[in-house]
Amino acid sequence: MQQAIMFGAGNIGRGFIGALLERSGWHVTFADVVPEIVDGINARKAYTVHILDQVCDEWEIRNISAVNSAGPDIAPAIAKCDLITTAVGPLVLPKIAKTIAEGIRTRIKSGNQEPMNVICCENGLRTTTRLKNETYRHLSPEEIVFTDEHIGFADCAVDRICPKPEFDNPLDAAVEEYMEWDVERSAWKGDLIDVNGLTYTDNLMACLERKLFTLNSGHAICAYLGSLKGYKTILESISDPVIGNIVHNAMRESGESLIREFDFDPEVHHAYVERIFRRFQNPHLKDEVQRVGREPIRKLSPGDRLIKPLVTTANYGLPVDYMIFGAAAALRFKCDDDPQSVELQEKIQKESAGAALTLYAELQKDNLLYLRILDVYRALALI
Repeated sequence: MQQAIMFGAGNIGRGFIGALLERSGWHVTFADVVPEIVDGINARKAYTVHILDQVCDEWEIRNISAVNSAGPDIAPAIAKCDLITTAVGPLVLPKIAKTIAEGIRTRIKSGNQEPMNVICCENGLRTTTRLKNETYRHLSPEEIVFTDEHIGFADCAVDRICPKPEFDNPLDAAVEEYMEWDVERSAWKGDLIDVNGLTYTDNLMACLERKLFTLNSGHAICAYLGSLKGYKTILESISDPVIGNIVHNAMRESGESLIREFDFDPEVHHAYVERIFRRFQNPHLKDEVQRVGREPIRKLSPGDRLIKPLVTTANYGLPVDYMIFGAAAALRFKCDDDPQSVELQEKIQKESAGAALTLYAELQKDNLLYLRILDVYRALALI
């Protein structure tokens, strides 16, 4: 039986990636640092994925186990597995790189030359490549030669909303029906695997940018504007006619640059935008505004969901009247238990919103977008 290690046993790990692998006949070992989750999986040996959409369903997930990702059992597990997936958040990837390197080292010592692949299922661009680079920092030249030959690091694009409702079994997870998991074919080592819901692509960047410019961007704009109005969930936010109009038009604006950048069929992409917008209105998904808005500094970075779509669209000379609201509202996001939100607000209070925009978004004072974002930022103070 094929063996997978899923770093991160949160909602995405359990409800999306781990569930797809288990339902495709894999044994999934969840690797996490939370003792309650690790012990819970090993004790219960099962959980349910609740599909919450127009048509609801339940998946029973049973072929599972768990290990502490910082403990002594993880390296031997990597030495024997066929696939590693992650859903830990981009900021955690450097922390698990050393662990993966040790697992590769153990794999070499055991004489296992079967191919193994690594896929980072994170919200971000080329996160698997980033993990690969971090992992290689912990390998010797000889170990790198082995890794280049036998270990694939395949970037991917993932798309599925996984909220955090409460169930009697704390391991249960909720997901929407819609999902995408597009994996870069060229980086794969060995035979391609057959997993329900996984597709291979030769143009991953188009998939990544489409998701970043549409789902990720629209989701964040909805969360930041909703937070300003005191809404608790994405559903509440998107149901506000003003916020819904801004989010819908922002995704249409960014879509025009994608059509030009990747030669997308306009009708097909416009339909994709409408599908994404409908997903935000799923009444079963009580997705929290504070969860979606977390880590605003990362989301304001030049390559992420607010600034990159904005700059790309503006560079094509296209309107960005609605996209502007995303970065402006992110500057006002307050979440006391999110270190990035705290840092952002401290920067703004000690210096200015403009200083924060230059530091985190790398937009300079002479950039028209810088000026327009600050204009909207000031206007949002009246909400």
